[in-house]
Amino acid sequence: MLKDELENIKKEFLERLALVKDKGALEEVKGLFVGRKRGKVNDLFLKMAALGAEEKREFGQAVNRLKVFLEEKLEEREKFLASKGSRESVRDDTLPGTRLEKGSAHLLNATLQEISSIFLRMGYSVEQGREVESDYFNFTALNIPEEHPARDDHDTFYLEHATATERYLLRTHTTPVQARTMSKGRPPFKFITPGRVFRKDEPDDTHSPVFHQVDGVLVDHGVTFADLKGTIKLFLRTLFGPEIVVRFRPSFFPFTEPSAEVDVFFNGRWLEVLGCGMIDPAVFSCAGIDSEEYTGFAFGMGIERLTMVRCGVPSLRLLYENDLRFLRQFP
Repeated sequence: MLKDELENIKKEFLERLALVKDKGALEEVKGLFVGRKRGKVNDLFLKMAALGAEEKREFGQAVNRLKVFLEEKLEEREKFLASKGSRESVRDDTLPGTRLEKGSAHLLNATLQEISSIFLRMGYSVEQGREVESDYFNFTALNIPEEHPARDDHDTFYLEHATATERYLLRTHTTPVQARTMSKGRPPFKFITPGRVFRKDEPDDTHSPVFHQVDGVLVDHGVTFADLKGTIKLFLRTLFGPEIVVRFRPSFFPFTEPSAEVDVFFNGRWLEVLGCGMIDPAVFSCAGIDSEEYTGFAFGMGIERLTMVRCGVPSLRLLYENDLRFLRQFP
């Protein structure tokens, strides 16, 4: 019963203190709770006379802790009111106001928003996933075998936490979101997976240990490489302009077969912008999807890379330094 009374006093005190706007109101709260004559804490000490020795000792310690807590909060409020009064005393209402600068989206956010907008208009949804991922969904479910160099500790941020059957890491790409989404549903699928990823890269003009990706996937009956090429060309021509020239080069990714790198001819030279391919049957098998019935394609791109190409940024580091002189060049 007495313990409940302590909590009730503390609760009432905090509620009243939050309403204090001046020194007079503060003195009133101070007298009500810690005043020597009529304070509620003092009343608690008087009630101790009826308690046994052991109970009196425990209750007395609790009351003392409450008193110290109340006095500290009162002192904090007093300092706050004093500083507020000091600021108000030097205010000159005749001075002109301070103009607040108008903000804008960061280059990376602006690029991500535009990419998402394009795919949303094409009928894709957006799927989000975890940044701390299991070894299985980051590698195994994507047809990346044990001996693959990406699993090396020198390339991947593995966490100390592990179970008897699973290791955990900071995801190296957003592709695990594809694996998780496909494993918990049935086709058709049509979604993109934007997010932050992590790799043990030394920072330089084109690398960072933390960067951003957007992956995408489409799975349905009768999906072909022609559908993939049409989707990628439409996306890039919407992003860069209808005159942009796009080319596909044969490549290799563990989770797609056949695979391709995609370049655009921009400012007089070819620039690689994304990778893509038809989803490997082994990936479908891990997700419980019949590759004889369904086909699909996947693609992935780096947000930093696309931003550098679109805006002519020479170094990735400029995107992370938050230098207003640089950012103001891109309204």
